[in-house]
Amino acid sequence: MRWLLRRGVGLSAVLISAGELRELLGEAGSRVRLLDVRWALGDPDGPQHYLDGHIPGAVFVDLETELAAPASPARGRHPLPEVAHLQKCARSWGVSNGDTVVVYDATGGMAAARAWWLLRWAGVPEVRILDGGLPAWERDGGKVIAGNEPDPEVGDVVLTGGQLPTVDADAAAGWKGLLLDARAGERYRGETEPIDPRAGHIPGAVSAPTAENLTAEGYFKGADELRSRFEGFGSGPVAVYCGSGVTAAHQVAALAAAGIDAALYPGSWSQWSNDPKRPVATGPDPA
Repeated sequence: MRWLLRRGVGLSAVLISAGELRELLGEAGSRVRLLDVRWALGDPDGPQHYLDGHIPGAVFVDLETELAAPASPARGRHPLPEVAHLQKCARSWGVSNGDTVVVYDATGGMAAARAWWLLRWAGVPEVRILDGGLPAWERDGGKVIAGNEPDPEVGDVVLTGGQLPTVDADAAAGWKGLLLDARAGERYRGETEPIDPRAGHIPGAVSAPTAENLTAEGYFKGADELRSRFEGFGSGPVAVYCGSGVTAAHQVAALAAAGIDAALYPGSWSQWSNDPKRPVATGPDPA
């Protein structure tokens, strides 16, 4: 199997624990930018969740408008934003060159991983997902405050794009390796499809639900356990898709935590299923 092990890739390069975050925030001169990325399919109330309670100093990030371009059948439900737009947003969050960015949500990193992936893709080297999210922060005794924060000072971060690998629909169709479908198993099998026009999966893709990267408490599983999981799916270079490129980013993060490189298919099933020329497979088998 072509596992690509890179220096610096591992749990410590992807995740930060609540205790580690508290220590980092308490260090004199530390430059930490906290991003609250609470979002879930069918839950439009992320801004209200933020107002109800967030980590002090955190800035709310809107996944739909700041971490994605407008949806379209041709590009999918959450296309990658233009680099200029992402840079403008990141500066408005107060991100500057040299900052450590910590992203969190309340759903095991399912939404926060999109911010982690995008910022790494855009060239920000120090980005971490808060392992266990806001619930872990509270379990560790971390303070939560309600209401709005003062607007942060505008940052000066410079973003470039293209720093993490991606694939398009044609590349996914002819992928010579391991193509992972990160959606729930019933969507992969075509038993249900709550939002996209056709049910099923990309022929040749292997079902690897993102939720299985997490423990029952919403923490990422250990690196050895994750590596063992992914090794069981097959061989070759790895690419990942989901419904719209959001939870697939979580899968890429879990792979990175296990020391494995993976490409993201941003358009994912929402793009693929809208193209009548693209074949669809159903049932439990890749083909």
